[in-house]
Amino acid sequence: MKSKILTHSLAIIILVTTFFSCKKDSENPFLINAGQVGAISKNIRINQLDSIFSQDSLVRKTNGNSEFRSTEEIKVFEKDGTPLLTIAPLEEFDSTSTVGYIRVLDPRYETKKGLNINSTFKDVVENYSISRIENTINAAVVFLDEINAYITIDKAKLPANLRYDTDSTIMQSQIPDDATFKYFMIYWN
Repeated sequence: MKSKILTHSLAIIILVTTFFSCKKDSENPFLINAGQVGAISKNIRINQLDSIFSQDSLVRKTNGNSEFRSTEEIKVFEKDGTPLLTIAPLEEFDSTSTVGYIRVLDPRYETKKGLNINSTFKDVVENYSISRIENTINAAVVFLDEINAYITIDKAKLPANLRYDTDSTIMQSQIPDDATFKYFMIYWN
């Protein structure tokens, strides 16, 4: 009888602990994972952002002349002016489009493993598998497919022999551990 009560008590404790730990993750308004950035999931449409960020300010930015506009970005600010995110639709100028990418601007947005805009390359290496590294004119772009993210590291933080060369393959070992992020982006397609 005592073992039965003990078994039931243990099961209840495990169930309650699991419930509260799951609830804690879902209540984190700044959690980043493969399909979510805070309150934004990959199924959210651009025209739903006003209601999601009803306590914040949204600023819509369109680049270029009206005939040649290239992007429509929405920048999210807290009421005190703190920038949170920059959001762009998957389909430009379509308010029913889902979100295509999100640029993280506030360090409170972070993954379960603590990766945020103030992290270093060492934090990436210790917590994620790097899918690939692309060499661009001004940056190394590091892809983390596990969380649908990429980070850019300014070439000024790389060894001199890589700074002006866009043809070389940049290896993970060539990026210094203390290299910080220029951009932290989440992308969905």
